[in-house]
Amino acid sequence: MINIMLNQIHALPHTRQVFRKGQYLFHQGDPVVSMFLIEAGEARLLRRQRNGGAIVLQRASPGSFLAEASLFTAHYHCDATATTRVSARLISRLAMRKLFENDPVFAEAWASHLADEVRSARLRAEILALKTVAERLGAWIAAKGEFPPKGTWKTVAQEIGTSPESLYREIARRRLGK
Repeated sequence: MINIMLNQIHALPHTRQVFRKGQYLFHQGDPVVSMFLIEAGEARLLRRQRNGGAIVLQRASPGSFLAEASLFTAHYHCDATATTRVSARLISRLAMRKLFENDPVFAEAWASHLADEVRSARLRAEILALKTVAERLGAWIAAKGEFPPKGTWKTVAQEIGTSPESLYREIARRRLGK
């Protein structure tokens, strides 16, 4: 179903834009003109706090839409920045809305995609609420059904909200059976 959705999206008129590391893709309050399909790199959706800090609400990697819910809003509710160099396909929000309104198969695929994103966000929140690296890693393994493969450990550390060094120590501890 997702492949059907992506085929239809790829057929829509679009532009490609490259963002350098640290560059904003959009700011909170900007009008939503385009939907951003990340093709290369990583972008983050950030909610700014009154104290100047920011909470990462989404990490969009290749194949991901950034701020999917913006399809249904007039203005962005967050900022988005490029974590790395990002190449994105910018697709007209209005063209996607028409597709959503006129094609029930696409609408069902989009709803299914959003449901998957909600489940993933809830899992991340559940993992981040755990106190220790051991608990977080255990929950990650339970959810994924496998031990993190070597080469992904830095990314897994980011996902579970710990430093790579803390994760490496926990992995070593588990391998040694302590």
